[in-house]
Amino acid sequence: MHHGITLSAFLHHEQRLHALSPDLAGVIEDMARAIKQISHLVSLGALGDVLGNANATNIQGEAQKKLDVLANDVILRHHERSGHVAAMASEEMESIYLLPIGEQRGDYLLVFDPLDGSTNIDINLSIGTIFSVLPCPPGVNEPREPDFLQPGRNQLCAGYAVYGQATVLVLTLGRGVLSFTLDRAVGEFVLVQENLHIADEGHEYAINTSNWRYWDPPVRRYIEECHAGAAGPRGKDFNMRWMGAMVADCHRVLSRGGVFLYPHDSRDPQRPGKLRQIYEANPIALLVEQAGGAASTGRASILDVVPQTLHQRIAVIMGARDEVRLIEAYHESCP
Repeated sequence: MHHGITLSAFLHHEQRLHALSPDLAGVIEDMARAIKQISHLVSLGALGDVLGNANATNIQGEAQKKLDVLANDVILRHHERSGHVAAMASEEMESIYLLPIGEQRGDYLLVFDPLDGSTNIDINLSIGTIFSVLPCPPGVNEPREPDFLQPGRNQLCAGYAVYGQATVLVLTLGRGVLSFTLDRAVGEFVLVQENLHIADEGHEYAINTSNWRYWDPPVRRYIEECHAGAAGPRGKDFNMRWMGAMVADCHRVLSRGGVFLYPHDSRDPQRPGKLRQIYEANPIALLVEQAGGAASTGRASILDVVPQTLHQRIAVIMGARDEVRLIEAYHESCP
């Protein structure tokens, strides 16, 4: 129905027909502008002196890339004076980001992973930006960390950008999933696909098999059955793909089906998973569910888990509904 219109035109349409808040539309437009700038920085590569490490580490103790720091700063700058958000939180920052003194506070909390897949930066493979918007609790003018600790079901919108051959923005407002492509000639995101849908059954999976020895038995069982192919209990062949960036692997799932797994493993008892719940798992889980798929820890819906800390990690299994439900059944039969 809306194919070919710009993101701005689409958001104006949503305000008229579905009572989308103008301020929430403003948050999305601010994020789109930030993504355009990040896309430009990514495209420069070595020409822009944006490759390599930033000689710093983030709160998770991971080495930060120059583009991690630049992308984080770009997003903060595009939102801090718009009056649409009350505060922000990023995977790259230890605590929340409060707006400068004197700036108008909005009704929303913005959370984001500024550059997902940082290890792919220097080898020119796909990376991306993940974000979502939460409601700021009523009456709160100066948000604190507990205000961000909301279950994923509270998200008002979620999206990601993939910086590949084209820059693609995938978005949900809670009424299905849409895909926009950046038309560099006019500097606008243009709607190219509506109602993205993940088939219930999948023939492709993405997982880092180097972690095999740390996986729980239910996940090993599922992957073993996939490896067995048509001769095994599933009676069909599977393909395995792994990009090393959640945003890229999940974009493939949203584009052509299958399942993505970064499950619980036994390496560190203090970490129930590798991926961050607020910045990565929750936004992608909402998109997957809106596309007809399922998103689980193996034992519970990701969107129903209430985070206890800002940088909490979580096990992630998401994609084709039948595949995710089968993996959950394996977990249920293995206490």
